[in-house]
Amino acid sequence: MPKTISGLWPSITQFDNIYRAYLEARRSKRYRPDVLRFSESLEDNLFALQAAMIEKTWTPGPQREFIVREPKLRAIQAPPFADRVVHHALVAVVGPHFERRFISDSFACREGKGTQAAVARVQHFLRVAKRNWGDGIYVVKADISKYFASIQHHILMDEVERVIADPDVLWLWRQIISGYGHEAGLGLPVGALTSQLGANVLLNRLDHIAKDDMGLRFYVRYMDDFVAVVKDKAEAQRVLQALGKVVNALGLSLNPKTAIHPWQRGVDFCGYRIWPTHVLPRKRNIKRARADFRELASQFYHGEVDLEHVRQRVMSFLAYAKHCNAQRTVEGVLGDLVLVPGLRDIAEKAALRDLGL
Repeated sequence: MPKTISGLWPSITQFDNIYRAYLEARRSKRYRPDVLRFSESLEDNLFALQAAMIEKTWTPGPQREFIVREPKLRAIQAPPFADRVVHHALVAVVGPHFERRFISDSFACREGKGTQAAVARVQHFLRVAKRNWGDGIYVVKADISKYFASIQHHILMDEVERVIADPDVLWLWRQIISGYGHEAGLGLPVGALTSQLGANVLLNRLDHIAKDDMGLRFYVRYMDDFVAVVKDKAEAQRVLQALGKVVNALGLSLNPKTAIHPWQRGVDFCGYRIWPTHVLPRKRNIKRARADFRELASQFYHGEVDLEHVRQRVMSFLAYAKHCNAQRTVEGVLGDLVLVPGLRDIAEKAALRDLGL
C-alpha cells in the first residue's frame, strides 16, 4: 500500500494560495464579465471563499454548458469563476503529490506534455518496436466510452484516497465532484481543472498495470485514449483483453471502435495518423476543415465575418497542420480562400510561412 499524505489542508486554505489560484483561474480570461465582477471586490470575495472552505460551508455554484466542435463535437460544463478559484487552490497543493506517481508516458493535462509530445512518443515506439521485432508488430488502439460522463465518484475517491489521507481535503474533493455530476454519484464536468486531474488519477492504475505488471514498454496514454505496440497479433489480443478487464474494474467500458491492427495501417491518435516514417493529418479533420473553409469563404464574401476572423481560423488550422506532412493537404484545404478577393494573401503567405515552405 503506497504511503498516504496528510496535513495539506492549511496549505490549501492559506490566503496566499487562494490568491495565486485566482491569478491562475483568470489567466487568458481576465476581461470576461464574470471575472471582472469577481475582481471588483477581489479581497472580499477571496476571504469569503477562504472562510467557506475553512468552515465547511462551501458548495459548488451552477455550471455553464456549451458545445465545442474541435477537436471533436462535445459538451463542456464550465463551473462559475469563483468555483474555478477553489479548484485551482486544491490542485496547486495536491497535484504535485499525484504527478510524481504518474507514468512518464501519460500526456494529457500535464505540464511539458501535450498532444504533439504524445504523437512523437508513439512514432518513436513504432520505430523501436519495428527495429526490435520486424514487420510483424501490431498496435492496440483503444479509448474509453464516454469517459468523463462515466466516472463513478466512489471509485475515483478510492483512487484519490490511495494517496491523500487528509479528511478535510477529501471533504473538499467530494464537494466538488458531487456538485457537477450528470447523475448522483456519476460523471465529471469536462471543463473543470479538478476533473482533468481526477481523470488522470483514475486511469493511473491502468497505466501502472500496463507498464509495471504487464511489462508493456511501448504504451502511451492521452486521457481516455491509449496505444500499445506489441510484437504480434496474439500478444495484441492478450493485451487488449487484459487492459479491458482493468478498465471494467474501474467502472468503465471500452469504446466499440477499440481495435487491434498491423502497424502498416498507421496509428490514429491525438488527431493524427502516425507511421514510423511520417505523420499525416486525420482524414476526418481534413474533411471537416474543407467544409469549414468553404463556409468561411462564403461568409467573408457576403460580409458576415471580417478579415481578422478569417486570419485566426487559418492560423489555427496551420498550427495543427504544421506538425505533420501536409503541404499538399494545406494547399487543397485553403483553395477556396484563394479564390476570394482579399483572402489570397492570407491563404498563400500564411501557409508558406507557418509550414516552413
